Amino acid sequence: MAEIERALSRITYLGTRARHHDRLMAVADVPLDRAAVALLRQIADSEPQRPGELAQRLGVEASHVTRTAQQLEKAGYVTRVPDPDDRRAQRIRLTDAGRQAIDRVRQAGARGMQAALADWSPEELRQLATLFHRMVDDFLAHAAEEEGEPRASA
Repeated sequence: MAEIERALSRITYLGTRARHHDRLMAVADVPLDRAAVALLRQIADSEPQRPGELAQRLGVEASHVTRTAQQLEKAGYVTRVPDPDDRRAQRIRLTDAGRQAIDRVRQAGARGMQAALADWSPEELRQLATLFHRMVDDFLAHAAEEEGEPRASA
């Protein structure tokens, strides 16, 4: 377990370095800070959502999401739409420009991973992806249990 935790710490460190982010944004030609990219990724994966829902998923304060969403809205990457469940509330949705931006970020990241893992066999890459998904699913299930939610089977 200690080696797994150590490897996860190293991966987290590599992915959160400012230099890495700046290089990724330059390759993708997307002028966004890390918070904005994290929010765009979340919206792209499950849009549209209320700001409070996004804040919960990202583990940040709702005011942080609101400020970042306002910046993204001014830049044309997101828009607010009425919540069909409560017309007084709003959800945040990607615009076409936002979708294109997050696609470029993901493509740039994938090219970097592909270059770094070029010597891995297709089977090793499939195993890695399978194990990563399994690990994340188990982490999420465990976190839900700790918060008092029943464990859902994946």
